[in-house]
Amino acid sequence: MRAIRSLVLMLSLAALGGTAAFAEKAGDPGTNVEMPFLIAPMTKNGKLLGYSYISSHLVASSTSAALDIREKMAFIQDAFVRDVNAAPVALAADPTKVDAKLLGARLLDDAKRIVGEAKVAQIIFGDGAKDTGVQFSPLHATQAPMPPEQVAETGGATRPAKPAAHPQQ
Repeated sequence: MRAIRSLVLMLSLAALGGTAAFAEKAGDPGTNVEMPFLIAPMTKNGKLLGYSYISSHLVASSTSAALDIREKMAFIQDAFVRDVNAAPVALAADPTKVDAKLLGARLLDDAKRIVGEAKVAQIIFGDGAKDTGVQFSPLHATQAPMPPEQVAETGGATRPAKPAAHPQQ
């Protein structure tokens, strides 16, 4: 009877250990840490064109590393904000588009410096698939925003940002 109990206990511990080892891979549930939105200024020849709103999440190397990242999130976010304000993040060909590869490498280095090299596996912008996680908003809009249902009704036609001047009577 004791032999059976010992065998059941050993198998239970082995099963728990196997599950824990499986959960320790980067990208598994519990290893993704959503970061607060980042607002990056977009400039051309020293002139501010607008801002890019960037959503991202860090992928930790393990679930315990994810806890360390969450614990240091304020410091990581501070480093991210300083980084995007210290050096340009735009593509050379289009100053309204973010160079995601360059920015990703810079932000990943910032996170690794704060939390530790082995604790952060990667950074992903948006959902990593369709959503790029980056939205540019011009400083001076040329068109007023429209609700999606109104865009559908007008067939995509837009309206000017400023109302036309009223004729004097």
